[in-house]
Amino acid sequence: MTHGNDCYAATEAGAESEQHLPLILERVEKDAGKSWQTVVSRRLKKHCLCTPTEAKSKILGFFPILTWLPRYRLRDWLLGDVMSGLIVGTLLVPQSIAYSLLASQDPIYGLYTSFFSSIIYALLGTSRHISVGIFGVLCLLVGQVVDRELALAGFLTESGSIGSDNSTVLFEGRGNGSLWEECDRSCYAITVGATLTFTAGVYQVLMGLFQVGFISVYLSDSLLSGFATGASLTILTSQIKYLLGLKIPRPQGWFTLLKTWFSLLTNLANTNICDLVTSVVCLLILIPTKELNDRFKAKLKAPIPFELFVVIIATLASHFGHFNTEYGSDVAGNIPTGFLPPQLPSWSLIPNVAVDAFSIAIVGFAITVSLSELFAKKHGYTVDANQEMYAIGFCNILPSFFRCFTTSAALTKTLVKESTGCQTQMSGLVSAFVLLLVLLVISPLFYSLQKCVLAAIILVNLRGALRKFTDVPRMWRVSRVDTSIWLITMASSALVNTELGLLIGVLVSAFCVLGRTQQVQVLELGRATTRDHYDVLLSYHGLETHPGVAVFRYEAPIYYANQSLFKKSLYKCVGLDPAKEKSMRIKFKKKSKQEEVPEFSNMSSEKEDAHKEEGIEATAKVTLMLNKRYSRSLHSIVIDCSSILFLDTAGVNALKEVRKDYEELGVRVVLANCNVSVMDILERGGYYPDKKEGGKAESKMIFFTIADAVYYTQSLSAPNGDCDTK
Repeated sequence: MTHGNDCYAATEAGAESEQHLPLILERVEKDAGKSWQTVVSRRLKKHCLCTPTEAKSKILGFFPILTWLPRYRLRDWLLGDVMSGLIVGTLLVPQSIAYSLLASQDPIYGLYTSFFSSIIYALLGTSRHISVGIFGVLCLLVGQVVDRELALAGFLTESGSIGSDNSTVLFEGRGNGSLWEECDRSCYAITVGATLTFTAGVYQVLMGLFQVGFISVYLSDSLLSGFATGASLTILTSQIKYLLGLKIPRPQGWFTLLKTWFSLLTNLANTNICDLVTSVVCLLILIPTKELNDRFKAKLKAPIPFELFVVIIATLASHFGHFNTEYGSDVAGNIPTGFLPPQLPSWSLIPNVAVDAFSIAIVGFAITVSLSELFAKKHGYTVDANQEMYAIGFCNILPSFFRCFTTSAALTKTLVKESTGCQTQMSGLVSAFVLLLVLLVISPLFYSLQKCVLAAIILVNLRGALRKFTDVPRMWRVSRVDTSIWLITMASSALVNTELGLLIGVLVSAFCVLGRTQQVQVLELGRATTRDHYDVLLSYHGLETHPGVAVFRYEAPIYYANQSLFKKSLYKCVGLDPAKEKSMRIKFKKKSKQEEVPEFSNMSSEKEDAHKEEGIEATAKVTLMLNKRYSRSLHSIVIDCSSILFLDTAGVNALKEVRKDYEELGVRVVLANCNVSVMDILERGGYYPDKKEGGKAESKMIFFTIADAVYYTQSLSAPNGDCDTK
């Protein structure tokens, strides 16, 4: 039994039938006595033995395409998948080239990345709608690591133009003990990027193997949004130099945003007028057309690919206008056709990028899972978080052998994919086919494409993240805590360091959760007049209290960090602090002893009468003070534990101290509405007393309802006078 019913059995038989009977439930006994060998053997059999049915289920679970492809509805789904695949593939061409610039890679590697990731996710992913490929925030993180390693290896950041064939700078094991005998800047940059991608993918697959997909829940929406917005500010700043045609190195370390703006302002006189004019024209075209696409997306069957039109027109203008040779405008350079042979990552670089790869792995997975769950909920199906971890992990591991860099789901392309009729990941295969045509045939035609055009495309695609600033007042009205997390994460990601900003955001979120448990106060409850419902007295009208019994609730776990705050809040709410009460009574007893008159004293009757009057007056003062402190006589306290999710050892000790302190004053403390885990920890922690006053073993006095606890305390003869005598 969870609580003793002996006291009720001892009541008078005639009255008992009409009295309130407590709820009694019998706990299911847990399996005990099993040896660790038995437990291990059972788990090994469960996970290692595999029937043909389980093997088939595992294979189908690891390759979801084998589940949905045989049931593919050709007439209903094919047209939508083909249309969305063609449109997304068309959009991916300019964006893949543009975001390669952000990752400090040649444009061909951005096309490789989008191609391989689209195919692999179609095979392994569980979401039907998300588009996996290049994502701006991850490209920024990759680019920062690549530039850092280039600087450590002795390459000047701007010494070799991206996409050029400059091989004058040789790398001979400098900086990290590499065994490369000869490698130019571009070669070493993609080696760093591919090694970083491989390491991040290994992290993600390991997290999937250990079933830690739940880690994404620690990255709240406000944290991810603030991180993305802060990173977007850094991306915007990093692309300004391309808009202006300035050749300045990307600063390393902390405060890169401020360092970049300082370099931009000091080199403003070196602006390339050709790049500046081209950038302004592209922005004047792209921003309004993007807004038109967004405004009329409900009426348009597919968004108009203005980015691709701008890229084609700008490439033709640059080629026939000789912008590179005549005006010194920086262009994309040679983009070869076909595929390079696979290449292993540089194992010696893994220690250098291991920490960076972990943060990239977490961000990539969190963004992918959040988007896949969002669209799955919208369209009425489910996704597997751990399988998503596998999918995005292999989208990084396998392409890294083909010189690709880190990928994840991208919101903009996913929205386009969904709005154009996507039904399954067949659309991803169609997008991969479009990219394959570009890689095999069209890519050399982008040789004359100016980098400032690519920077303009990146800036226009940042509009969504930067618009979050307009939502800050609304977010503040909804939740000041979440808004504070957003602002701190955004500011630290933008102003201090991108990776450090993510860590700061996680820590701030954790401290906010911890701080909420520190601010919880004990609240007194009252009973509704018509039924046994108890709620906060200060929140509702018409609630009643019980004479001699007070009911309190604490709406937080009780653990080592807040156990002292719980006791202080309870004592304050009750209006009776046991420590202060004991101290006051000790002082009063000492004062009474000092004022006692010895029997052998030869005092006059007048002095005796005076002393008696003084003693009566002192006693009256104490009585008045006690009556003023206590609004009603109190003999029992009921603590509603329905909101206490868990206890630790310190929490159990705090409850034991509360019960002991009040029992010394003659006030009984009982618990109600405890969940099973709380009852178990109370039992293991020795909360229940061993003996009653009469010497018999006391039952476990925990009640399933507040009404039972209140009735029990009222049925006992425990007047407040007993408290005074103690």
